[in-house]
Amino acid sequence: MAKSSGLNRTGLLSRVTVAAITAALVGTTTAAVAAEPGPTFNASAASAPQSDRVSAAAVSATASSGAALNNLYGWHTNGDVIGYTPVGGGAIQRMAGRQGWDWVGYKNFSQVDTDGAVESDGWRHADGWYAVTSGGRLHVATGGPVRDLGGGWNIYNKVVSAGNTGGGAPDDVLARDGSGVLWHYLGNGNASLTQRYRVGSGWNAYTQIAGKGDVTGDGRADLVARDRGGVLWLYKGTGNYRSPFANRIRVGSGWNMYNYLFSPGDLTGDKRADLVARDSAGALWLYKGNGSSSTPYTTRMKIGTSGWNGFRAMF
Repeated sequence: MAKSSGLNRTGLLSRVTVAAITAALVGTTTAAVAAEPGPTFNASAASAPQSDRVSAAAVSATASSGAALNNLYGWHTNGDVIGYTPVGGGAIQRMAGRQGWDWVGYKNFSQVDTDGAVESDGWRHADGWYAVTSGGRLHVATGGPVRDLGGGWNIYNKVVSAGNTGGGAPDDVLARDGSGVLWHYLGNGNASLTQRYRVGSGWNAYTQIAGKGDVTGDGRADLVARDRGGVLWLYKGTGNYRSPFANRIRVGSGWNMYNYLFSPGDLTGDKRADLVARDSAGALWLYKGNGSSSTPYTTRMKIGTSGWNGFRAMF
């Protein structure tokens, strides 16, 4: 287990001034940089681009229930984590330097908002991430030393925090075991988790599972899953920790054109979680959440031209 800090707390909680962010997305790269000792994080929280801001009153009314406004991260197997911040209209821009390094031997990365609190800028933001080690230990980094939350996580082939899926304020965790059973762990508010609850079976039907907040506009965190035939299914959140999702809704087909699906949260500043897809050529596409259960995403938008296949994980 790593002994050094997993997050640079000062960098994570600082607010990037909008004036310092350019409005256009330029070419993205994924060049690796030599790792330094100890897993470390050096990311600033996402700031809403001015063009995407809503009124202060609207922010206050919806920030606690809408999707968190987050950056997007990519992880290299050499331990480097590269960050991209939203700059308006769904576009992203690479953040200076590396946002993490020496994260070697990890998998199943997922951003986490440990307390669900609205920050001083009027928005919710992730304040760290969960990751599973190759030895099956669940680690969380939210500033200070990396915390070990326990072992046995190698029984799961998918671990994701889709946001607040249990009705409380902190983000929760979903884990799928080798038999296709889905388990629900609730966040305690300090990044620790409760006992697990069995919430479904048959989830091995899906090759991709993604979510990070509310997609449909009802204030509850949702989940999407792609089956082997390339069909995308929406699971609307219920807010019930024992049964966190309603019956699935078919929302699209042809999704096998992508080799990776994930949601970092809200990239556009509209309080709805967005979906990001990577194609086989290494291009990155954004599907904006639009608040509809039947058609939860708008037409895709390219936000990365190439090179994104260099990341083993994105979150």
